[in-house]
Amino acid sequence: MSDVPPRSAVELAMEKLARQDAEAGIKSQALTAQQKQGIAEARRNYEAKVAECRILHTSKLVEVTDPNTHAELEANFRRELERFATDRDRKIDMIRRQGDKM
Repeated sequence: MSDVPPRSAVELAMEKLARQDAEAGIKSQALTAQQKQGIAEARRNYEAKVAECRILHTSKLVEVTDPNTHAELEANFRRELERFATDRDRKIDMIRRQGDKM
């Protein structure tokens, strides 16, 4: 037997994806420290906005007794969360693309 320990399913999957990317001509590039910092900042901002939105949403729900108003508040809350996630993903994608140009 060899001295190499068995690889996990995740390691095997990552190797397969890396081979597929290489065959497709896709180059993987490590993120710079500045990019990592920018991505972390985008994620922190997202988490802060979500936390603030949850607090406001909960305080509004306490005051509401009408089911229609409650449903409307829930829909608005979900829409806001989706918007926050879209903004976060757009910022992260923009940061990653800036690294590709370097």
